[in-house]
Amino acid sequence: MKYRTFPNSDVTVSELGFGLWTLSTGWWGDVDQAQAIRLLHRAHDLGVTFYDAADTYGNGKSEELLAKAFKGRRGRVVLATKVGYDIYGPDTHADAQTHRGQAELPQNWDPTYIRFAVEKCLERLQTEVIDFLQLHNCKMDCVRADALYEELGRLKSEGKIRLWGGAFGPAIGWLYESIELMERRRPDGVQMIWNLLEQHPGTRMVEVGGPLDVGFVTRVTHSSGLLEGKYTADTVFPEGDHRRHRPRSWLVNGLKKVEKLGFLTEGTGRTLGQAALKWLLAEPKVVSNLPNIYGAEQLEEFAAVSDVPDLTAGELKRIRELYETNFGIEEEPMKYKGTMTEAQYSASS
Repeated sequence: MKYRTFPNSDVTVSELGFGLWTLSTGWWGDVDQAQAIRLLHRAHDLGVTFYDAADTYGNGKSEELLAKAFKGRRGRVVLATKVGYDIYGPDTHADAQTHRGQAELPQNWDPTYIRFAVEKCLERLQTEVIDFLQLHNCKMDCVRADALYEELGRLKSEGKIRLWGGAFGPAIGWLYESIELMERRRPDGVQMIWNLLEQHPGTRMVEVGGPLDVGFVTRVTHSSGLLEGKYTADTVFPEGDHRRHRPRSWLVNGLKKVEKLGFLTEGTGRTLGQAALKWLLAEPKVVSNLPNIYGAEQLEEFAAVSDVPDLTAGELKRIRELYETNFGIEEEPMKYKGTMTEAQYSASS
């Protein structure tokens, strides 16, 4: 395993991280606690030191899993989590979240609430400091809340957090929110959706944040599984899997694009899943990647990414050319729900 450091800090993380979304929400299949802890231990044995949770994942379950898995090993791991959704109010307790399914919860950026939420995260993680705190799905009201960033400064000076940043999503988008956060607030890091098939707006975010010394953490690294190379036109996602609700065109068009990527694996010693990670790691400002990990075999494959050849300049060029022509596929353009358009951003500035 290789390691990278967040810019202007001493926080060093494995270039493959482990996001606990798949282990704690039930939206990618159910995993019991014993299975989850075994998988986390195996990841650590393979050199993974960076683990990303959120207070909303399973209503705190992801943080509790980390506390159980790494009890007595706190100094060997880097823990990240997220706050911003109000999971403590009468309408947002665990039962209400179950009832809501995947509906978005209300957010609360009041400094008093954020401090309270951070304290609760620390309790569940059973630690005195959060290595990387993220503002969860930070929208423009979050970006422009001056008092919030004063409070983050206090939390940092008190030693409760080491680094802070924004996590953007859930729908791919959030270009203007992320740019204003980076230019106006200078976060230590940004987590974003970015992968070989879905390069917008991540590429633009890196272009802006890179010169500002922002460290990037990527998620949805394999385009919700398309870049793992295991789906076929006959794939049917089980009940409860969030991909079951996507239009079939997502799978069909995605598979057509993947067919064009054989040059990344043929005779290279890489799997498609490893090549997808290598594409991200070709960007030096990417400090770690959070693929969806839900099994030991897949974990072993991804953890070996440091040992396979980097993408060549020629391969990177070919990927750029394919992306610029949408891989030769005609399809409806993606609509970015829940994020500002250029006109809305101009009007709000």
